[in-house]
Amino acid sequence: MRIHFIGIGGIGLSALAKFLAGRGHRISGSDMRQSEITDDLALNYGAKITIPHHPDAVEGADRVIYSAAVRPSNVEYQRAKELGIELLSRKEALKFILEDKEVYAVGGAHGKSTTSAMLASLLPETNALIGAISKEFGSNVRSAPNDKVVFEADESDESFLNSNPKLAIVTNVEPEHMEYYEYDEERFYNAYRKFLELAHIRVLNGEDPFLYSLKEELPSSYLYPSRDLNNIEFVLVDGEPHTRFELRDLGRFEVFGFGTHIAVDAALAILAAMELGEDPETLRERLKNYRGIKKRFDIIQNDEHCVVIDDYGHHPTEIAATLESLRTFAKMRGLSKFKVIWQPHKYTRTLDNLKGFVECFEGVDELVILPIWSAGEIEIPIDLKGAFSRYEPTMAHRVTREDGIVKVLDEKGQVLREFREGLIAAFGAGDITYQIRGER
Repeated sequence: MRIHFIGIGGIGLSALAKFLAGRGHRISGSDMRQSEITDDLALNYGAKITIPHHPDAVEGADRVIYSAAVRPSNVEYQRAKELGIELLSRKEALKFILEDKEVYAVGGAHGKSTTSAMLASLLPETNALIGAISKEFGSNVRSAPNDKVVFEADESDESFLNSNPKLAIVTNVEPEHMEYYEYDEERFYNAYRKFLELAHIRVLNGEDPFLYSLKEELPSSYLYPSRDLNNIEFVLVDGEPHTRFELRDLGRFEVFGFGTHIAVDAALAILAAMELGEDPETLRERLKNYRGIKKRFDIIQNDEHCVVIDDYGHHPTEIAATLESLRTFAKMRGLSKFKVIWQPHKYTRTLDNLKGFVECFEGVDELVILPIWSAGEIEIPIDLKGAFSRYEPTMAHRVTREDGIVKVLDEKGQVLREFREGLIAAFGAGDITYQIRGER
């Protein structure tokens, strides 16, 4: 089929496009701007890319799949409707993409991309569809000549209910994306319950209160981090962060990354792979192939006196966990100053979690706050400078990095601050990843 994707530059939709290209479909797509992702699709997957959206782009398509950010007023959406082309949201498209596959789905509020990538490392013969770039195979997709798929399952729009899981891992459950669930917590938790009911094998974090509450209702394999993980230590290997831990009576494992949460994610992936018949010794070696994922504790500059890290964290819990690991890393590297640049993601998320965001940055030496990345939302006025006044934050328009120097800029492009040393961490799910890399 010829399948067209509206919003193909997104990490989730691009994964589906690559996967379907690997299955022999002809792919085209459009987005608002050119990016590393659109370039990769054009160069390596033969996709015809249109920048920006244009109604002619959908002509000749058999099916059109659109991202959650695309509205019915989009010119390509409108044109596809006029032409009678089948229109499917990403959520709806998962049904036909995954319905006949053996799916190993990873869900949760935090850590699902990391755990998915780790599981893909532990099961190297499988396909993989991940919401981040695995550094092991340099993509958010890996193709294999079979129907086994490691899949990062998204709860934000209940699309994980269309993922057809044989195995389900859930790292944790925390109310998020509540605007989608109309702020109905019962509906939110029931979505997770339904997701787990679909799976034949379940591997869950037993110290999550909601997941533990399902113990009688949905028999599962549970990890209890406080007693199943022992002797956790953080070490530098060639200057890069690694975590070592003992898992039950299975011996010692080592994984790329810093933090107790990294050990938990790895342990869940190991237990899931064992449920599928893999032996611990093989998994111990395969885990060493995991090299982290892009935009998660992603070291993009690693000089003696200046380390710059790009991190996708966009929720207070994620940011707090990463900051704890970063403090350990900074201490081990002998970096005294700790600076954070934060690009809030979505007005609704920022407002719903404002108290948590204010608290999670406690202890940083300097805080830079960029404008909220709207992700297509209508603007909601939020007084960030007032809310974060205790930090005396620098309110900036954007940042860039040139010759190893991070520059903080105002709306006119004038330099407000320059960071030349210490640990500098950039957080956010918007375009901050391109800004901190000096690409935009």
